[in-house]
Amino acid sequence: MQVSVPKHIVPLDNILPEEPLLMMGAGPVPVPARVAAANAIVINHLGDTMSQVIEQVKAMSRYVFQTEKGQILGVAGPGSAAMEMAVANLVVPGSKVLSVINGFFSGRLAEMAQRLGADVTRLEVAEGQAAQAEEVERYLRLHRPQVLTIVQGETSNTICNKHLQAIARIAREYDCLVIVDAVCTLSTMPLEMDAWGIDAVITGGQKGLSCIPGISLVAFSERAWQHISARTDTLRHWCLDAKLADKFWYQKSYHYTAPVSGILAIHEALRLICIETLESRFERHLRCSLALQAGLESMGLKLFVAPSSRLNSVVGIEVPNGIEGKQLLSYMSQRYRVEISGSFGANIVRIGQMGEQCRSHNLFRTLHALGSSLRALGSDVDVPAGVAALEATLDKFEFPPASPRQIA
Repeated sequence: MQVSVPKHIVPLDNILPEEPLLMMGAGPVPVPARVAAANAIVINHLGDTMSQVIEQVKAMSRYVFQTEKGQILGVAGPGSAAMEMAVANLVVPGSKVLSVINGFFSGRLAEMAQRLGADVTRLEVAEGQAAQAEEVERYLRLHRPQVLTIVQGETSNTICNKHLQAIARIAREYDCLVIVDAVCTLSTMPLEMDAWGIDAVITGGQKGLSCIPGISLVAFSERAWQHISARTDTLRHWCLDAKLADKFWYQKSYHYTAPVSGILAIHEALRLICIETLESRFERHLRCSLALQAGLESMGLKLFVAPSSRLNSVVGIEVPNGIEGKQLLSYMSQRYRVEISGSFGANIVRIGQMGEQCRSHNLFRTLHALGSSLRALGSDVDVPAGVAALEATLDKFEFPPASPRQIA
């Protein structure tokens, strides 16, 4: 029997809302026009033009990762694929791994190491808390792992490991390679790969970089690359084998058909970051996140994580009693065309503050949509007080956010 042509097939225009949704969740984030335009281009993945693009991507990436000699590799996949590339190439089956667990994504790193046959020890951090350097050192001294995995910002519950620099320094004293997930933090807050002694940094395109989903980057330190080059075993991952990827990214040779459109998009995303500069970008992100947090609290809402462990890139808000989180998200999307994120278990909603999300007009629209939706669903929140606090906090900062014209 022949399979018939599917019925009721319609163009995307019939599926997508007439008014574009404002993406203010934990990713993906709004994409600048130049990045979107670059993603529409297809070129030869082994031609001279692509070679020039790759060289620029590597140069700009070293600035964003803050590494002079780091081995930059692109990954045709989401941030989790970059995670797996870092883990698969640095974790030798049977070796010891210490995984600092703050939430869902840090647990994913541990699971990846376990699937590779590593002896994984989990340091479970208390709920709502950042990892403490003293506790990590105790585990390092007790278990003597070859690799440590940790996230800088845990998007699942909005915790930031603010002692990452000290933790990385201590790990190096124990001759332990350090893998850092910076998917939601790279370019939104300081991370200095070389100065902090980090051996692998992972990021995805769809968050802090304000690029498209499905294209990612990983940077390996000189020490990490020496470890990878010295391995004589055959990796269980073919696409994620860093030595094979090196053929394309450094030897102008074939690995697999590269995602050329995604690479062009990430080129433009990195270029916009370089024009804005990391210093200005960090200031813009901090300004917007603190203003949003002030607005939320003045509205009468409670933030999920205490300031000492709070992630600014993604802000977690406790859902008021009597409100169902999914209903709130649906109402905001349908009524105000603003989408924020739900949770991974905790009774919270999350608002992203990454890349293009961090614009004043986005903050006002999102805060109004959230507050008005809560009121419509029966919660007693003070929307005018929240908007006033947002505006007042934005005005406290002397530095203005970069405008799209400034970074075009």
